[in-house]
Amino acid sequence: MKMFFRVFTLSILICSSVLASAQTVTLDYFFNRETRKNKAGEVERFHYLWGKSDYGNFFILGNIFKKQGFKLDSLETAPTAAKLKGTDVYLIVDPDRPKENPKPNYIQAADITEISTWVKQGGILVMFANDSANVELPHFNKLANVFGMHFSNEMQNHVIDDKHFEDGAISTKKNPVFKTAQKIFMKDVCAIETKNGAKPVLKNAANATVIASAKYGKGTAIAIADPWLYDEYVNGRLPKEMGFENDKAAADVVAWLKKLSKK
Repeated sequence: MKMFFRVFTLSILICSSVLASAQTVTLDYFFNRETRKNKAGEVERFHYLWGKSDYGNFFILGNIFKKQGFKLDSLETAPTAAKLKGTDVYLIVDPDRPKENPKPNYIQAADITEISTWVKQGGILVMFANDSANVELPHFNKLANVFGMHFSNEMQNHVIDDKHFEDGAISTKKNPVFKTAQKIFMKDVCAIETKNGAKPVLKNAANATVIASAKYGKGTAIAIADPWLYDEYVNGRLPKEMGFENDKAAADVVAWLKKLSKK
C-alpha cells in the first residue's frame, strides 16, 4: 500500500510539473475582431479563432500547438505587458481595416510600447500580415518597424484561381525552420523588408522575403507575410498531387516557436 501511495504521489508531482511548465500561446482577439450575423440574426465573431473549425479559423493550428505542449489562450482587450505575463507566444493576425470592422482597433503607440516591453523581457511575438488589400498595414508596420521589419505593399505569389495553385508554391527544402515540410502554399502575400539586425527566414522564388525574424532583448519578433496556416490551407483542400505540405509546415513552425520560447 505504501508503495502504491508513493507511486501515486510521484505521478501527481510529475503531472503538476508538466502542467506548470506548459507554454502558453495567446491569440489576439482585439486588433482582429471581424463579425457577422448568423442565421439567427445574432452578431458573432468568425475569423481566425481557436475554437471554430470552418475554413477561416485556426482550429487545426490550435490542435498542433496543444500536441506540442502549449496551452491555448486569447486576449480580447488591448495588450499590456501585465496582461501578457504568463504568455510565451503572442500571435497578432491580420489587423482589421474598416472594410472588416466598422470600428477597428488600430495598433497605437501605447500598444507598441507594451508589446515591445513584453518581447524585450523574453516574449515571442508573431505578426501575421496579408496582402495590402486585405490588412491594415500602416499601424501594423509601426509595430513591425520597432523590430527592423516592414510589410510592403508589393504583392507576391498571386494566385488567380484553383487552376493556378502552383503560383503560390514556395520551396522550404533545407530551410532550418522547416525540418519536415519541403513545399508550402502561401498565396497573395506581401513582401517583408528587413534592416537593423532583422533577418529573412524564408524567401519565395522571386527572392522576396515572406518570413523574417529579429532578436529583441531576451525575446524574438517574427513577421509572416500572410495568415497562411488557417484551416483552409492546412486541412487538405490543397491538391495532394502538387506536393504541398502546409500541415507539416504548421508543425514545423510551432516546433520553432516552442524552441524559441524556451531560450
